[in-house]
Amino acid sequence: MKIRSVIDYLNEIYPLSLQEHYDNSGFCIGDPENDLSGIVVALDLTQEVIDEAVSSNANLIVTHHPLIFNPIRNITSDTLQGSLILNLITNHIALYSAHTSLDNHPSGVSFALAAKLGIRNTQILRPLPNFPDSGAGMVGDVEPVDFQSFVSFVKERLGLPFVKCSGRLAGSVSRVALCGGSGSFLIGDAIEAGADVLLTADIKYHDFQLADDRISIIDIGHFESEQWAQEIIYSDIIKKFSNFACRIVRHKTNYVSYM
Repeated sequence: MKIRSVIDYLNEIYPLSLQEHYDNSGFCIGDPENDLSGIVVALDLTQEVIDEAVSSNANLIVTHHPLIFNPIRNITSDTLQGSLILNLITNHIALYSAHTSLDNHPSGVSFALAAKLGIRNTQILRPLPNFPDSGAGMVGDVEPVDFQSFVSFVKERLGLPFVKCSGRLAGSVSRVALCGGSGSFLIGDAIEAGADVLLTADIKYHDFQLADDRISIIDIGHFESEQWAQEIIYSDIIKKFSNFACRIVRHKTNYVSYM
């Protein structure tokens, strides 16, 4: 079977029409006509991920975050990005990324996060203009609980040592908005949806300030909010290509440590 078969399938289940205008989801590097030998799934592309692909005889890596996000002027070993690209080419490994095409998918990253937290009656927080059942973030309901207890529940359920919270602590939490990855752009949508809390990542100081008197925010970290992307991609691939070796990378690509 050719790599193209997997690429076509991924384009079908994670339509590129769902990606944001700034994104670079899809097939990025490689020859789709090469015979497929195996697949490795990761959140980010690192040298360790490439090494795992080589050692497991996999010639297709599927990531959540794209390696090439902005236009590049050269590909040399002097930069990390260039070195990774050259390593992929040297080892005949293809690269596909499902980024906002997965973020905006109705069963994508935010949906998985909501499921991990047992949030009910979920709906898309910001639907895409031409795809009302797809879009950014989710919003739904939980049994009413005080804010401190909800924070403790989130930490326990997701295995988090710390979270970053806004100064305003909601008296009671019964409606929760969430977004895997960087979700500050959804603060207004979460307020409009009547959420008591927005749970997401990469919240800046002044984002907390602007939201302080209207909604509580819990920042759980970028990797921590999107790590389920690997599970989604892996599960979708093996449903279709169960005869081919596919694995989630052992290397944890979290660039943040908590001390």
